Amino acid sequence: MKRTDYCGRIDRRYLGNDVTVMGWVHRRRDHGGVVFIDLRDREGVVQVVCDPDRADTFAIAEKLRNEYCIAVIGRVRPRPDGTVNPNLRSGEVEILAKTIEILNVSATPPFQLDDENLSETVRLTHRVLDLRRPQMQQNLMVRYRAATAARRYLDGHGFVDIETPVLYKSTPEGAREFLVPSRMHHGQFYALPQSPQLFKQMLMIAGFDRYYQIVKCFRDEDMRADRQPEFTQIDIETSFLDETEIREIMEGLVRAMFKDAIGVELPKPFPILAYADAMRDYGSDKPDLRVPLKLTELTDVMRSVDFKVFRAAAELRNGRVAALRVPGGGAMSRKEIDDYTALASVYGAKGLAYIKVNDATKPTEEGLQSPIVKFLSSDVLRTILERSSAASGDVIFFCADRAKVVNDTLGALRARVGHDRGLFETGWKPLWVVDFPMFEPDDASGAWVARHHPFTAPKDAHAESFVADPEHALAKAYDVVLNGWEIGGGSVRIHRQDVQARVFEALGIGAEDQRRKFGFLLDALQYGAPPHGGIAFGLDRIASLMCGADSIRDVIAFPKTQRGQDLLVDAPAPATEQQLRDLHIRVRPSDAIKPTG
Repeated sequence: MKRTDYCGRIDRRYLGNDVTVMGWVHRRRDHGGVVFIDLRDREGVVQVVCDPDRADTFAIAEKLRNEYCIAVIGRVRPRPDGTVNPNLRSGEVEILAKTIEILNVSATPPFQLDDENLSETVRLTHRVLDLRRPQMQQNLMVRYRAATAARRYLDGHGFVDIETPVLYKSTPEGAREFLVPSRMHHGQFYALPQSPQLFKQMLMIAGFDRYYQIVKCFRDEDMRADRQPEFTQIDIETSFLDETEIREIMEGLVRAMFKDAIGVELPKPFPILAYADAMRDYGSDKPDLRVPLKLTELTDVMRSVDFKVFRAAAELRNGRVAALRVPGGGAMSRKEIDDYTALASVYGAKGLAYIKVNDATKPTEEGLQSPIVKFLSSDVLRTILERSSAASGDVIFFCADRAKVVNDTLGALRARVGHDRGLFETGWKPLWVVDFPMFEPDDASGAWVARHHPFTAPKDAHAESFVADPEHALAKAYDVVLNGWEIGGGSVRIHRQDVQARVFEALGIGAEDQRRKFGFLLDALQYGAPPHGGIAFGLDRIASLMCGADSIRDVIAFPKTQRGQDLLVDAPAPATEQQLRDLHIRVRPSDAIKPTG
């Protein structure tokens, strides 16, 4: 048999013709002696009718069960009046079966493929069957179309697809790495790359001025809905363009991917927001602009109040007091407010104060309802109402702490409240976030670390300010954000050896460590390295947004769980004693490992 077309593409074009289709029995129905089969493949479903007048064919049809793999030869005819399914491309026609061949039988599946209440454990354990579900088939096809659109766009703009090594060396890029022991070099290790960052920079130095790669990257870090230990980047680098020119080309790439993959026209151009403004107004460097709410800055106001909680935070060197006004929030119950307070604790906030605005014309206890009103003067309350543009019936939430805690708390609260209370707009809201800090303090040690990575160029590479005053140094870095998800991040790179060495020094990487860890890069930079920069897009995240998936696991064929396990193949798994011996490795029992630090 030779397949004529996919099941889901059989339509009126084939009326009156014999066709051959192949796929899986999605559902079998016996209606008074006539058997109907919904036959499914990756393109969709077609209805097959088995008439008892064809005894041999009908006998086979009666034996069919869900997920049997079969081939059908039959005549395409219109469906009877009243049975047309407008939701299917094949919904106007059906196939009258002449011949059915069972290509393979199936055991009883552990779940119905149209069951929408499956646990993720069941789905990932039986991932092969899970991937047969129409939604998962659609998700992976959208991902494929997005990747194809990216390749087409980049090829059309002169970018060259070049592969870089997967066995690499350990470098300090922030996240924990996966180490691979070397059998031939006793006691030495490769590392799986967190990104091809340094290789793509060296490709620029080598003269391939436009590079791209759709590449696997690896990070041994805790899982979240938008993270996996192995993930896929659309990795890009280009020479001789400045920050604005790079963003313009990359914005075109994102727009082409959404148009070709799901038919969506993204706004043009994307708005641009400085990092400092994003943190001030939204408490996040990846704000969801579908939620129109903004934070209100109150730090300056609270430095003179008697309320110690607010004043102490306002007087901290890195403290902040800010508020979030929720229109119509005065109707919230005490339980709803308590639930939002519980959310705040997740981000390290000690509490979440609030004021219900019963009458905005009376900035006193008469018009405002809250335990904290009595601790604030009428002048301060009036300023809060004015700055937040509060109206009668609103509620105002307050957070006072270190700026990071306040930003994380109110940023998350803003997104949650906006969605809970229907205060968000539908559609797509992209933006560029620019002017990131060059450095940030490490939470544990307090030492300065690179905000993006240590190869990002400072805004003023000729000045020494980024060494003398790292707290206020800005980088030529940029992120592209869509509906609250960071889908790509990049920067202009350091292309001068002396500047790269000074940045390493600012990060506490001495001359000896520079040579040991990055000698190959410093050497390459001295041979006429061109100005260059690039970006990496998260293909998994982009596909998740396109599909409306809650987790990137729903757009990855064989993902890991939140504990980093592959339930389908049962990985990770122990190595054999012979494998460990070849690698000169001895595994100690976990209870014999003493904690460090």
